[in-house]
Amino acid sequence: MELIADLHVHTVASGHAYSTIQENVAEANKKGLKIFGLSDHGPCVAGAPSFHYFRALRFVPRYIEGVLILRGAEANIVSTSGKIDIPEHCLKSLDYTMVGFHAVDEYPPSQDVAVNTSAMIAAMDNPYIKVITHAGNPKFPVDYDAVVRAAKDKGVAVEINNSSLVSSREGGEGNCRHIAKLVAKYGALAVIGSDAHISFDVGRFTEALEAVKVAGIPEENIINADRDRLFKFLGLDIQT
Repeated sequence: MELIADLHVHTVASGHAYSTIQENVAEANKKGLKIFGLSDHGPCVAGAPSFHYFRALRFVPRYIEGVLILRGAEANIVSTSGKIDIPEHCLKSLDYTMVGFHAVDEYPPSQDVAVNTSAMIAAMDNPYIKVITHAGNPKFPVDYDAVVRAAKDKGVAVEINNSSLVSSREGGEGNCRHIAKLVAKYGALAVIGSDAHISFDVGRFTEALEAVKVAGIPEENIINADRDRLFKFLGLDIQT
């Protein structure tokens, strides 16, 4: 399977990532990616930008070195009711928003599966949320079956996070593989993301693609495997 886009990429703006937009784009070009999504962390992560940064993404050109730039964000779940840390007026200006759990003061790590599950499912009710990121994070365990079924019902994609299968979120690899199998079982939509925090990892999908293959997720359910499918899913009408 060949992917045309990496939607989960961080820049130096996230505070704990190491590459600029230009450096990430250069790597995307090197990997043959046609589309590159900016998805820096929402404001509640230490060192992350304020909401003004996301409003100002309109200044980023649509194309850099021939690569289409999508303006996105990885927001944080900050309450048990599923509230996120990026206001609606910013979300309206973005091409897409992903959301996940991170260790923030507003919602620190919790082993309460029921509460975490309820919060994640509630976050999916936000009409601007398109993707749930790294749901296998062992610091925030959820009812994976319930989360994937909810994502299917609400038309939200579940991320198969390559970084979680390699080096991030220690102890979560098995969870991620289980989630991939549930995505296949229920016919949910999926996005394969690198979760790159340095340019060298942009477009690194090897482990996630293997997990998708083993799980049996069909290509037509992978949002970032086809441009038309991606644009339809995100509701985009970007002229070339």
